Amino acid sequence: MAQSERVTILDIAQRTGLSKGTVDRVLHNRGEVSKKSYEAVMKAIKELGYEPNVYASLLARGGNHLIAVLMPGGEPGSFWDLAARGMQNAKDSVLSSGVKVEHFEFDPTDIMSNRDAAVRMLDANPSGVIMAPMYREGTESLTDILRERGIPYVFIDSKIEDSGYLAYFGMPMYRSGYLCADMLTGGLPVAEVLVVRVQRDLLGQSDPTVNRRAGFMDYMHEHCPDCIIHNLLVNPADMEAGEKALDEFFLDHPGVHHIAMFNSRIHLIVPWLDRHPQRGRRVVGFDNLDANIQALSRGIVSALICQHPDEQLALAIQALSECIVLGKHPSRRDNFMHMDILTRYNVEYY
Repeated sequence: MAQSERVTILDIAQRTGLSKGTVDRVLHNRGEVSKKSYEAVMKAIKELGYEPNVYASLLARGGNHLIAVLMPGGEPGSFWDLAARGMQNAKDSVLSSGVKVEHFEFDPTDIMSNRDAAVRMLDANPSGVIMAPMYREGTESLTDILRERGIPYVFIDSKIEDSGYLAYFGMPMYRSGYLCADMLTGGLPVAEVLVVRVQRDLLGQSDPTVNRRAGFMDYMHEHCPDCIIHNLLVNPADMEAGEKALDEFFLDHPGVHHIAMFNSRIHLIVPWLDRHPQRGRRVVGFDNLDANIQALSRGIVSALICQHPDEQLALAIQALSECIVLGKHPSRRDNFMHMDILTRYNVEYY
C-alpha cells in the first residue's frame, strides 16, 4: 500500500487476519492480547506505515515509565485497601506498555509520613503521579514541583482545584455532602443533627472531606435553617474514649435522632449504636466497606452513599498510562464517579 494512502485499523486487521477489536486493543492498550497478536500488529503497522507517531509510542512499550501512586496505606477491608486492590489489578494491564506502577504509602494521620513518601516518590523520577490529597499545603507544594518538572498528575478520592491536574477520578464531593443531608433528613424539618468526625492528625491539617461537609451544611441551611448541628470528634485509635464521648453527648442531647459521618468509617460507631438502640434513629455514612455493609444489612446504618475506590484508581492508572505512552489526554478532566445509594433493602444486590 502506498505510504501516501491513509492506513486504517481495517487495513491492519486484513493484513494480520485479526479482528478490528484486537487491533484496536493493541493500538490503544485496552485489555489483554496475546504476544503473537501483538507482534503481528506491530509488524503490520511498520509495513503499512500506520501513523508513525503512534507507532513510535508503541515502541516505547519497552521503555521504563513509572506511575507513582501517593496514597495512604490501609488495613484489610479499609477504604484504602479497596483502592490498593484496584491498583494491583491495573498494574498488570499497563505493564505491557512499558509502564510500572509503584505505591508510595504513607500514614494518613502523620503529616511527616506524607512528606517523606512524597520525597521518596520524587526521587524515583516518575513519569506520572496519582495522588490522594490528604494535606492541602503539602499537596500544593508537591504539585508546584510536578508542574515545574512537566510531570502529569491525577487526583483520586478528592481534589484540590488548580489549573494543573490532568484528571480527577472520584465523587463530586460537594454534591455528595448535599446528597447526604437529603438522605439524612428526607427534606423534612429536623431539630438537631449529630455529625461525627474523625480525628485525622494531631495538628488538624488533614481534611479531605471539607467540600463534602460544605455541601452538607449548605443543604441544611437551605432546607432546615433552624436545625442545630452538633459536631463530635472521635479518634479511630481510641474508640473507648470515642464511645465515652458518645455516652456523654447523648446524655446531654437525648432528642438527637439523626447522625451522619462524611468518611468511610461509620462502622467505628456501630458497636455503640448496637448497644444503644433508639427508636427512629437515622444514620447515614459513606462507602461500601464490608463492616459498613454488615451494619447496613442489620439496620443499624440507614443508608450508605457508595463509590468504588478500586475503580477510581484503575481508571486513573489507565488514563495516566495513555497520556504517558500515547500522548492521549482524557476526554474529561473531572471524571465524577456514580454515587450509589444503598439501604438494607437493596444491598444484597450490590
